[in-house]
Formats: sequence, C-alpha cells, structure tokens
Amino acid sequence: MGKSLNGKELGKGITQRKDGLYQARFTNRFGKRQTIYANTVTEITKKLRDEQYEDEKQINVVTSTITLDEWYDKWITTCKKHCRDTTIRTYGVIYNRLRADLGWRKLNKLNLVILQDAFNKLETDNMRDDCKSVLIDMLNRAVETDLLMKNVAFGINTTIDNDEKAEKRILSDEEISLLLDSTDGDQMHNFFVVALGTGMRMGEILGLNWDCVHFDTGMVEINKTLCYLPNGGVGIYEFHPPKTRAGKRSIPMTSAVKEALLKQKKWKERVAIRHNPRPGMEDLVFCSKTNNPINEANIRGSIRYIVDKINRENPGLNFAPFTPHGLRHTFATKAIARGMQPKVLQKILGHNSLQMTMDLYCHVEDDTLTEAMALMEKVV
Repeated sequence: MGKSLNGKELGKGITQRKDGLYQARFTNRFGKRQTIYANTVTEITKKLRDEQYEDEKQINVVTSTITLDEWYDKWITTCKKHCRDTTIRTYGVIYNRLRADLGWRKLNKLNLVILQDAFNKLETDNMRDDCKSVLIDMLNRAVETDLLMKNVAFGINTTIDNDEKAEKRILSDEEISLLLDSTDGDQMHNFFVVALGTGMRMGEILGLNWDCVHFDTGMVEINKTLCYLPNGGVGIYEFHPPKTRAGKRSIPMTSAVKEALLKQKKWKERVAIRHNPRPGMEDLVFCSKTNNPINEANIRGSIRYIVDKINRENPGLNFAPFTPHGLRHTFATKAIARGMQPKVLQKILGHNSLQMTMDLYCHVEDDTLTEAMALMEKVV
C-alpha cells in the first residue's frame, strides 16, 4: 500500500512524491508499466480506476504519443517492406498530400472531423480516393498493433467535386489506321502495332527482351515488367516480376505483330552497332535511338507529338489525344467486339478475375450498339 507524505494510506500503487504530486502505477495488458499523475488523492484515484477499467475492457492503446508521421515511417518500412520501389514511391507521393495537415497529429487524437477537413483541401476526388485508400491501410495496421481502437478513416467522404469520370479514350478502326499510316517508317510504328495487337501493359512492352519473343512458336512470353524511378535527373530502371500469377503468361502473335517485331529486331541491331546499351538492358526489344531504356513518360511525349502531327496534316480532323494505357483499352474493346470470349481475353490481359477484365477494359463502341440493335428489327 502506498502512503502520502504525512503517512496516510493511499491504496495499492498510489504514492505521493516529495513535490506533493500524486502518482499511481500499474502494469497494463501490454506488459508495460504505466504511470499516472494528479494533484489530489481523489483525482489520482479516479484516474487510476479509469485507466484500469479501459485496460480490463481492452479499450486502451499501447502508446498514446506516436504521431501519424511516425507511424507512416514504421508502416512503410515494416508493413510494406515487400512492395516494389515504384509502389513505395507512389505511397510517399500520396501520403505527402496529407502530411502538412495530419502528419504531426497523435494517432489516437485523430477523428473524422479532423480527417475530413484535411481531405476537403485536396484538389480532386481522385486524390481523395488515393489518400483514403492509403490512410485506411495505415490505420488498419495501427488497430492491429493496438495503437488505435478503431479506424476512423472509413467514414471519410471523398466525393466533393462530384466530377463525372471521363470515358476511357478508345481508338476507332479509322483512327488506328491513321495512326499506323502516319508513323510508317518511324520507330513508334512497331511499338503501336505490338501494343494494339497484344494488349500488353506499358511496363511489359518496355521490359520485353528478345529471349521472350519466340518467332518459331509465334508466342510472346510475359515474365517481367520494366519499372522506372526518377532519381535526381538520372533515371533508375529495374526489372520486376509480375504482381500476380496471372500476369505471367504467353500471348500468340498475330501476323501484324510478328512482322512488326521482325522489323524492330533489324532496327535494334542497327542501333546496337552505333551505341552501347545500359548494363543489364542489352536485350530490350524497345529502346531509344541511343540504345537506352525508355519509360511511359517518353511514350506519352511521342504520342503528343504524333497526335499534333496528324492534326496538322489533316485540317479539321481533330484527332483527340490518348494515353499509352488507352492502347490496352482499345485492344480489349476491339477483341470483345470481334467475338473473343471474355475468359480468353482475361488470360491475354493477365487479370486475376473476369470481373476486372469486363468492368475496366471492355467498352462498347457506337457501331457495336447499332449492330446489336439491328438484331431487334425482326422483334418489333
């Protein structure tokens, strides 16, 4: 039993210090010695009873001092240690949008009002969606680690602007022909043929090596992707395996794709005579004119140049811009329109689920709608 300075019994675990302050100690459910302070006997007794009740009911946390910034550093280095460097960098970019408003706050002091106020300051709904996903995962791990009792991020509203999402840009058959005609003889021509003829992801195309192109069997083997990390002006390129088992696959070549790859092989051989490649990148199918690896930003720049060129050469045409990923969407949409079975398309695209294939990549063109409705002529 503890005693006061004048010798009065205070109760188990309660004592009075020489400066007159009362303190109480007990070992909580985490095995940690917890100390509480108060100015009076009544106050210290109540505080001790409240803390012990929370401990017994398991509604306390292991520590109440850690900030969101401190937990992010622990989360990214421990919980996300298995992630690719590119993924880690993306998490950092997303979290930095919240750092100024939330990073300094204590984890156990976060509430929905505080979080929503910070999210309201973000520029777009897409930013809010990305930040919410990261924050939910961070706080889920904090709950599992007994740093929080519940995850308050689930209640964040990310739809503020309520902007209607733009329809994915799909190239029409006429636009594909115009694109290929305008790049005939250009180094981007072969790239477009392969992208539109296989539906491969950009990282898969840019990371394709010649030992994965099997002209004898007519198959293109996908077993890695090329990831790019900006690094102070000197880009870092790394080969990574596919994120999922479904991503590792083989795609049959069409005659157009095979012809384009044969042309690309001859082009690459000429480039290799003039320029030494970056170590480890010697066998890339697609590279720059100086035999260096290329990234999606390079492809975007080339597409912008080509679109501007088409519009200059065809006054009044208004050929709309498109993204590198739009080539994958175009392939999937054309495949379904031409009768490819969805399950086969799923395999070619490297998706784990058929729902992802149909929801994300299969768009319906106006011509397809017209043809489908023509089937109803005999009904009505």
